[in-house]
Amino acid sequence: MQITPLTGAGAEITGVDIRALTAPQFDAVRQAYADHGVIFFRDQSLSEEDHIAFARRFGPININRFFLAHERYPEIALVLKEKEQKTNIGGGWHTDHSYDAEPAMGSVLVARQLPDEGGDTWFASMYTAYDTLDADTRNEIDSLRAVHSAKHIFGSQTDNFYKANEDTGGRIGNTAAADVLEDVAHPVVITHPLSGKKALYVNPAFTTRIAGYSDEASSALLMRLYAHAMNPDHAHRFKWQPGSVAFWDNRATWHWAMNDYHGERRLMHRITIEGCALN
Repeated sequence: MQITPLTGAGAEITGVDIRALTAPQFDAVRQAYADHGVIFFRDQSLSEEDHIAFARRFGPININRFFLAHERYPEIALVLKEKEQKTNIGGGWHTDHSYDAEPAMGSVLVARQLPDEGGDTWFASMYTAYDTLDADTRNEIDSLRAVHSAKHIFGSQTDNFYKANEDTGGRIGNTAAADVLEDVAHPVVITHPLSGKKALYVNPAFTTRIAGYSDEASSALLMRLYAHAMNPDHAHRFKWQPGSVAFWDNRATWHWAMNDYHGERRLMHRITIEGCALN
């Protein structure tokens, strides 16, 4: 087994079949995941049962409240765009489940049907984003907390992105669950529970404001942090191939699914693993 760090974010792990990881191999994979924030595998042959078994080695599975589920395996959420649809799922920088009191640990995404071209996913390291902030900004944000919400994305508000687009085709739903989900506050800078590293923990999709700041000051700081985190030097663009698997840590990375394959179908299977409170 070989672990190769990638430019910008993540590492690629080769020479291993994740269906049959030995105990030492599993420990090495888990350490690479903690250290790099996202790990990639090629040429895997995972059935749905294999996908579930791999995820369960890392923790309990989160049953997604908003995405269409696999008809036989409720643990698997479908990340789907049909040929006739214009919008995709995850088409902007974000991190999953930051709106939960105990945000998800990570997600294992398996390629099932890919377009001939396009459909890559960007991943950005929030370890690097924090480490490369200037000292004054780090001092300002180290003790701050930010509010995260799902209501404006998945809820019933009129400006809801997915509701406003008529081609969702049932891929996104359950606005009632979003409407009753209470907003939560997390540290702007977390100490990662696995690696012990500091990471920037705000994101453009689900972070709504800095606690204790005026609207103007909150918006200004968040925009500055987002602009910094979006630096291409912090990111890696992953090109999907048949048999590709990506396993990312929601506490240490952002991701962005490219929507550049109109007229083609793209189907991915995603399993999300439960996390813990962040400090």
